[in-house]
Amino acid sequence: MDKNQPAEARVLTRAQRHQKKKPKTKKNKGRAWLIALCVVLVLGLGGFIFRKELMVLAFDTFLAGTVKEALDDSYVPIDQPGKGGGEEQQLTVAELTKEPFSVLLLGTDQREDEIARTDSIIYSVVRPVDNKVLLISIPRDSYVKMVGTPTIKGTRSETKINAAYAYGGAQMSVDTVEALLEHDVDYYATINFNGLKDVVNAMGGVELPITETIENKQADHEKFTIEANKPIYDGTEALNYVRYREDSDFKRTERHRIFLKQMLNRMKSVENLTKIPELIGIAGQNFKTNMTSDFMLSLAKTVIMSDTTPEISSHMLQGEGVSRDAWYYELDDQDLEETIESINKWLDSNSTASDLLVDDTDEGGDSHTDQEGQPAGDTGQ
Repeated sequence: MDKNQPAEARVLTRAQRHQKKKPKTKKNKGRAWLIALCVVLVLGLGGFIFRKELMVLAFDTFLAGTVKEALDDSYVPIDQPGKGGGEEQQLTVAELTKEPFSVLLLGTDQREDEIARTDSIIYSVVRPVDNKVLLISIPRDSYVKMVGTPTIKGTRSETKINAAYAYGGAQMSVDTVEALLEHDVDYYATINFNGLKDVVNAMGGVELPITETIENKQADHEKFTIEANKPIYDGTEALNYVRYREDSDFKRTERHRIFLKQMLNRMKSVENLTKIPELIGIAGQNFKTNMTSDFMLSLAKTVIMSDTTPEISSHMLQGEGVSRDAWYYELDDQDLEETIESINKWLDSNSTASDLLVDDTDEGGDSHTDQEGQPAGDTGQ
């Protein structure tokens, strides 16, 4: 064949055509596999590296609107200056979730027509930037001065701190704790323990470090038994875990703090993040707070973006039991003073890690209970 003839006039044999195309096919296949590999690496590695950002995006896209509506229903403001969470707040939501702030956690155990008293009182300081939380447990029988009682008929000016909620709801509880600890309460959150059971069940249970069987034995207490070393505990068991009080006030408040931490761990799982609207709906009337929905959503995303569950430090106010007209818990002045100084450091954004060390032991080792295993004058469970 004449090599000088036009290209379109050339006729190639089957072998020549095959030989000419083979290298091109290999090259195309190699390039295709390379592209596919790059896509897999980008999506896979990117999905891993930016998994938190993707979770936040999913949260904003699918959950935020529904959650906001539910949280708006739980918003109950109180008369409170300062940062606040409502219309009069002095800082933006973005600023609020970067600065240390305090939250008074009030757990009530109201049943049917009973007068509501706070079974759990925890003053907490949240440091969003370094992912740390301080929990100060205030024994419910602590003998303190009530704030605001002169305006309420039939109340006492000094009595157990859990009476503040019965006298004047969240407002009086906040005012009384502020006076006791000499620090503002930026926010409060109240939850009725009766709503806790359904929330835990909706999350598929919760892990609890129970190494010995817990059993209510007192004659005037509701009978229950919680088996030890179970991998997961349901809502009823979790409720009984935080209610149990036949050992000591110190142990009981410790269980409250443990439960809070375990719930945080459980909530951060992807499957439970998608249940947030359902969980808030279940909580319903059992949850009240003066934190706005925007603030709580911003705080939730801050937790999602962190690599670990917040590091929790805790302390229970120390004291001893005294008998007056009833059994009371007399707070130790020195421990109270040291706790106030510790709170001051935790609320300071410039504090270092060493400034935030907290003594979480019960110095005296006392149970702070009477011979029957519960505070004298207590009405039982």
